[in-house]
Amino acid sequence: MEIDIVFDPACPWCYIGKRRIERALALRPRMAVKPRWWPFLLNPEIPAAGLSRETYLVRKFGSEARVRRMLGAIAEAGQSVEIDFAFDRISNTPNTVDAHRLVRFADRHGRAGAAVESLYLNYFVNGKDIGDEAVLVGIGTHLGLDTGALAAYLDSEDDVALIYEENARAHRLGINGVPSYVFNGTMVLSGAHDPQVLARMLDAAEVTAGAA
Repeated sequence: MEIDIVFDPACPWCYIGKRRIERALALRPRMAVKPRWWPFLLNPEIPAAGLSRETYLVRKFGSEARVRRMLGAIAEAGQSVEIDFAFDRISNTPNTVDAHRLVRFADRHGRAGAAVESLYLNYFVNGKDIGDEAVLVGIGTHLGLDTGALAAYLDSEDDVALIYEENARAHRLGINGVPSYVFNGTMVLSGAHDPQVLARMLDAAEVTAGAA
């Protein structure tokens, strides 16, 4: 079975969704599933240097009180899947094109899932700026990727157009928010649903694939 996980590494619900789909897959150990990571640009208008986190949140969600309530709800949901969000450590909301490119580069070496997890951990727990090339190179090096090759890749325009194309393809499928999951290329589910819900979608996708 194929599952495309549509995500943005600066989306906290996507981090929760990653942990929940992993738990759903653990509930269906007999299924041979290899997740693939499909880029989505939640904030494509953010400049390359990013935006002040406080400015971004208030501009997008309104008052500081509303932002605090929203982050509190996300932090509580994160605890259900053992994520210790540290939003107070984040000072910058990044442009995530290069972070998506890191995942693309890592995928060529069988490390895409590890790269996604490391991006989330570094951003949401450690407060690192995952729009910064030096941070991305450090993440890749820690994953065992070739430092020089990764730095040269990020310095180039390789795969930049592809990230935008795949983001557009997600929108053409009707995906306007993340996380979203595409099962066997046809069945789409959006939202960081509980593992049990995702497991039932796995069952439905298996039945549909068998019928085909």
